[in-house]
Amino acid sequence: MERPYILHMFTPGPRMSPFDINMAADAGYQVIVPYTDCDADSVASLTQDTIFSRSPKGLLRTGIFIGGRDALEAADLLKRAKASMFKPFQVSLMADPSGAYTTAAAMVACVEAALRKHHKAELKGQRVVIFGGTGPVGRIAGVIAAQAGAQVALSSRSSINAAEEAARKTGERFGVELKGLSGTDGTAMRDSIANADVLLACAAAGVQVVSGETLASAKQLKVVADVNAVPPQGIAGVDAMDNAKPLAGTSAVGIGALAIGNVKYQTQQRMLVQMHDAEAPVVLSFAEAFATARAFIAEKAA
Repeated sequence: MERPYILHMFTPGPRMSPFDINMAADAGYQVIVPYTDCDADSVASLTQDTIFSRSPKGLLRTGIFIGGRDALEAADLLKRAKASMFKPFQVSLMADPSGAYTTAAAMVACVEAALRKHHKAELKGQRVVIFGGTGPVGRIAGVIAAQAGAQVALSSRSSINAAEEAARKTGERFGVELKGLSGTDGTAMRDSIANADVLLACAAAGVQVVSGETLASAKQLKVVADVNAVPPQGIAGVDAMDNAKPLAGTSAVGIGALAIGNVKYQTQQRMLVQMHDAEAPVVLSFAEAFATARAFIAEKAA
């Protein structure tokens, strides 16, 4: 009898995302089992239970998905799961906490494509300001952009201390340089975007972080992207459906939540299928998500 495809889904939280469960089923996994309240030690133990229960051939039909809500914790759990395995007892691993890795990857890949098409520019050297920069999507978008050579600042509406702490911890964890900026009031916002080339809005749904008046102070903007699909717009003038549409009153183009969301969906689906179909174990994190998002956008443009 042919062994079924099994996906074990670990989360530090009290429940696994139904979105991720649906995506896993659509990718071809036949048995999907969520495990909640997982810490590093339990992930190590569960990983070893996973690898020792099947032959190496059966392990090719076995995967582990790591969820949760904390982008840094998910990276640590992925690292712990990988360290708990050894040849030939290995399975494929993937992390995507609250969709943060695939959403951030899709957002930055869309921005990169818009920079190339509309401004003949690359991410390298661009000044990127991220609103909602202390959240999971903002942090990982910052890391991806910094790894591509951009100068990245994380902005927080709560305090400059929160922004600087998030920038320091995230930068140290992933080996990149990030800066913290204050977004506590209108003056701070205008100062932070005055010289920005790219704005990324990763704040909570239904919250406008950049008004039209504030946006007018950014004189050299090239691309603006917003993952908020719930009114009001996270950045004034950027509609959820916009896909590199000229942004009124600026020289920038705007990318909305649904345009980014389509790339995010395709990225996560392709990564789950890659894990399902792999002929050798793979480890998939935000770097692989960015490569997958880039590839999807390139295919659409061809």
